[in-house]
Amino acid sequence: MDGATLRRMANQIAANFAIQGEAQAIAATAEHMQLFWDPRMKAGIFADDLSGLSPIARAAVERLRTP
Repeated sequence: MDGATLRRMANQIAANFAIQGEAQAIAATAEHMQLFWDPRMKAGIFADDLSGLSPIARAAVERLRTP
């Protein structure tokens, strides 16, 4: 998958969880990506430019990136 597709997907996931409040949405978005994105998708988003991500999606990716 290309970076634009991964960014769009991450932003959609984050938007779905945004109603829960920022901290909970970040945790839920990161958890969703951890559980349902295959390793190639995660590697792709880690290598991509994060500037196109919403604040929630960006924070979730950073949380996943940090062991």
